[in-house]
Amino acid sequence: MLIPAELRTRLRGLRFAARHPASGMGLGQHLGRSRGAGLEFEQYRAYEPGDEPRRVDWKLYARSDRFFVREAARDSPLSVWVLLDASASMSQADAARPAYSKFAAAKLLAACLTEVATLQGDGCGIASLSSAGIDVLGIGSGARHRDRLWLALEAMRARGAWPGEAQLAPLWERLLPETLIMIISDGLDPALPIFAARLAAARRQVFSIGLIGCEERDFPFEGGYVFVDPETGAECRTDGAAARAEFLLRFTAARAELARQCARSGIKHVEHCLDEAPDVALRQLLARA
Repeated sequence: MLIPAELRTRLRGLRFAARHPASGMGLGQHLGRSRGAGLEFEQYRAYEPGDEPRRVDWKLYARSDRFFVREAARDSPLSVWVLLDASASMSQADAARPAYSKFAAAKLLAACLTEVATLQGDGCGIASLSSAGIDVLGIGSGARHRDRLWLALEAMRARGAWPGEAQLAPLWERLLPETLIMIISDGLDPALPIFAARLAAARRQVFSIGLIGCEERDFPFEGGYVFVDPETGAECRTDGAAARAEFLLRFTAARAELARQCARSGIKHVEHCLDEAPDVALRQLLARA
């Protein structure tokens, strides 16, 4: 999985920000729950045998005649999961760019997110989700792990439908509380926002990127067409011009409802159309409120 050089350069200004304190250990850019000799003061505690003398607050000792140790919150790495909707509807592409499907866009966005995590020193993992199978490459950090993630992305394919709860159950064990989860999907399956809302309710910080095809956005069709559902095979025969107004009305309403569902669950949601640069959506997503 290769990110174009100019896009990779633009990613360097992006940062993940943890809403909750991170609980991991190690070097990172997020305020952590672990306490010790850090940079930002958090609290005092009573001296215990084995504490380093340099951590004793001698000015406080002079005032209280008791030994207290200064504790600071350590910077901890964040764990970032990128979840890709790998159902068959993600194989949709526009006629003007047939090789660049929604799933190809999702993989490029996922590669960008893993690059941001690597630059920031955070751990990252990816999973593609469909009824045909759930492919997972777990949390790791560093350039070598990022390269393994990119190789895994190359092999992923869109097929099947959105997975059922029984298939998703093992993944829940990996998505630990206080992890940051990025979901990339076309949002067409009604079970997906329910899944995202459950994650958010269980103390996961959830972000959502909704993918839109240019032909979905503009519906430029003229004349007779047969539209086929890639997941069920159902067909709809219609005249493009005659169907345009109703389609755009219903499609806009569906997008608005998805955005409302995400907002109700505290999920930050942005849209990405296939003719836009990936970092446009990422900048909106990662912008600090």
